[in-house]
Parts: sequence; structure tokens; C-alpha cells
Amino acid sequence: MKLSGHGLRCVRGGREVFSGLDVMAESGRAVAVTGPNGAGKTSLLRLLAGLLAMEGGSIGLEGGDPELTLPEQAHYLGHRDALKPALSVSENLSFWREFLGGASPTSAADAAQALAAVGLDHVGHLPAAYLSAGQRRRLSIARLLAVKRPVWLLDEPTSALDVSGQSAFATIMTDHLAGGGIILAATHTPLGIAVQELRIGSVG
Repeated sequence: MKLSGHGLRCVRGGREVFSGLDVMAESGRAVAVTGPNGAGKTSLLRLLAGLLAMEGGSIGLEGGDPELTLPEQAHYLGHRDALKPALSVSENLSFWREFLGGASPTSAADAAQALAAVGLDHVGHLPAAYLSAGQRRRLSIARLLAVKRPVWLLDEPTSALDVSGQSAFATIMTDHLAGGGIILAATHTPLGIAVQELRIGSVG
């Protein structure tokens, strides 16, 4: 599988964020998107996820499901943890699983495994409002595991995670890549896994 973008142009608020940008990521590989604040790292991920309109260029996913679009085969993990405070940890994960079309006869088991993988299996009954920032991030990461999608688009994925959380997430990412998955991550810090770097923008 190969995700590629050629000559990408993004405009936000009447300002050109980037143009003529090429990006490529293959199965089993992680690409770290780096650059100064305002260079367009988040905009690139949102464009690939179908959340922003593309003003120029082309995007393709070779080797994926031909019946599905790239956004339908990708997880987007943004800056904000999209959680419903009044719902429990388990209920939040169930909501996202159903919303993303991941409901199946094994859904309950998949959800339990996902929570265990991020170290939240002991707080599944608690309202999400009670979680710390790091725990909320872990719950968002569990969403990547509860519904299987080959492409992960991650925006500062290790933010708010402590050392143990970062280590656990590195293992999760490694397993995803070993299964042929693709990762593009906008980050200012090391991810703890081998990456290819795509730097956008310039300093100053």
C-alpha cells in the first residue's frame, strides 16, 4: 500500500499555507512531518483526512480498498481529544466504534483489548470527565485500535502522555506498521520509532 500526494496546495483564511508539496508513505513505514509552527503540519494531515478542501494537487492510496476513499480508510487523531465527558470511558469508545463503522460481533472484545492496550481497562466505568489529560489521550489512542484502519494520521500524538504512555504508544505504532499499516505524524518530539522525515516550511 502506498499513500501519495503530489503538488498539494492548501489555503486557509485566504492565506496560502503551502503549495507544490509532495508526500509519500508506504506500508510498514512512518513519516514524521516536522517544521515550525504555522508551516502547515496540521493542515496537511487534515487535508489528507478529507477535513480540508484541497486547492491544488492530487492524493491517492494505492493498494487500499478500491470501494473506499482515503478518509474512510484513515484515522485522524487531532490535537483535541474528541470525548463526551458525561459518557463513561467504555461508552465513549463504543460511540466512536459505531460512528466509524466498526461494530461487529467481536466489538466488545475488541474494545476491551483496546482499553487494556492503553492501560485504561481499570477505569472503563468512569465518566470521561474524570480522566486526566494523559488518560484522555490514551482513550483517543484506543480508538485507533478499536476500529481497524490502515492509515493513521496523527497530530502531536504523544502530547500529554507520560513516559510509560509514550512507551506503550510506541509499541502500538510498531505493531501497526508491522501489520502493513501507514503512519503520518505531525510532531515536534521523537515518536520512539523509526521514521522518515518530511520537513515543511522554513525557519524564520
